[in-house]
This record gives sequence, structure tokens and C-alpha cells, in this order.
Amino acid sequence: MVIEARSPGATGRDGAGTRKIVRSFTATRQDLEMLEAIARYHGFSKSGTITSLVRKEFWRLFPAGTGAVKPDRGARVTGRHHAG
Repeated sequence: MVIEARSPGATGRDGAGTRKIVRSFTATRQDLEMLEAIARYHGFSKSGTITSLVRKEFWRLFPAGTGAVKPDRGARVTGRHHAG
């Protein structure tokens, strides 16, 4: 299974001009079946589903961002957690 992850030094660009790199991961057959079911349900690709889930979990854990990842300009920050 191959997924795409955003990274500043990679090749390829999305619509926002952010570069992307290709990464792989190890998963059980059951994990892949669960990923495929979630992706189908939401109408996303598998990499889009993983990216969406990672973003949701990141902002849940770090609502004010981290030292390397800052909230978008104008974003409303509701928590005080900062792992910078």
C-alpha cells in the first residue's frame, strides 16, 4: 500500500503549491479492509482517508499546533495545548 504525505522537500505539488512525497506503511489485511471500507463510505481515496484522519487527530491533540506545525492564519484556536 502506498500513501502520499506532504513534505517541503519532495516532488509533485498539490493545488496549494505544497509538495508531496510517497510513503508506504505496514498494515494487516484487516486494517486495509477497514481503511477501504471507510474510504468507500466517505467517497475518498485511501490516501485521502488517512490524511483526513491524521489531520483530525493532530488538531484534536494539538489545537494550538506544535513548533513545526502552526494553525492556518485566521484559524480559531480553542485550546491552550502546545507541544512546541
